[in-house]
Amino acid sequence: MLVTVDTGGTKTLIASFEKNGDVGEMIKFPTPADQNEYVTLLRQTLVENYGDCAVEAVVIGLPGIIKDGVAVWCNNLGWKNFDAGTALAGVLGDAPVLIENDANLAGLSETRILDPIPTSSLYVTISTGIGTGIITNGKIDPGLRYSEGGRSLVEFDGMVREWESFASGKAIHATYGKYARDITSESVWRQIADRISRGFLAVIPLIQPEIIIIGGSIGSYFEKYGPQLTAILQEKLPAHIPCPQLAQATHPEEAVIYGCYYYALDYLARQ
Repeated sequence: MLVTVDTGGTKTLIASFEKNGDVGEMIKFPTPADQNEYVTLLRQTLVENYGDCAVEAVVIGLPGIIKDGVAVWCNNLGWKNFDAGTALAGVLGDAPVLIENDANLAGLSETRILDPIPTSSLYVTISTGIGTGIITNGKIDPGLRYSEGGRSLVEFDGMVREWESFASGKAIHATYGKYARDITSESVWRQIADRISRGFLAVIPLIQPEIIIIGGSIGSYFEKYGPQLTAILQEKLPAHIPCPQLAQATHPEEAVIYGCYYYALDYLARQ
């Protein structure tokens, strides 16, 4: 059995997988703001549900820069230099605990299910914040694994700002007073498409991915803004920079969990 954990800015999702890909029941709880409370609650939940199981690996996705099991900075949780690998070591016996950036994991899963697997893909999760994962030849790109596309500095409303400060789900709710599920105005969705496009116009010329996959809570409503977003990119990108294919994630809100599964398989294959 493989145990997977998606730690988001607002909720944590846990699931188990058999090695053939069969997924078990998912468990969800609000992510505590305090990292010590998070560790306590996560350890308790994992032991209660999987303590008696033969677990081969535990993979945990965290929303921030991860280096050697340490969350250097998780912007939307306010965690800094959080040694998650040490704090959660041995939680399920001898099973290794692997820590990785959540968007990298989501990009891994959403790219690996494509046929054929593209040479390069950019996964973007738009939820509490904006996270990006860059996948090359079906693997997390080692040279770009620490990229934080949501922190890209772009102009919006006359100011240079971080992309996620005005285009994330949190920013959209703050601006329009509604969650995405409650927005029905076509003009508002056009404005949202414009907000999202600003970051893409900055990163596409650098990465030039074959495909951009959008997930997260805002990714669930891709049909509301996808055509407008594509039109903006086609209009604004330089003539010699091709506009990538844009696609909705197959599992918009569970992509990280599936990415943990692929990450565990790759790890076990190397052992």
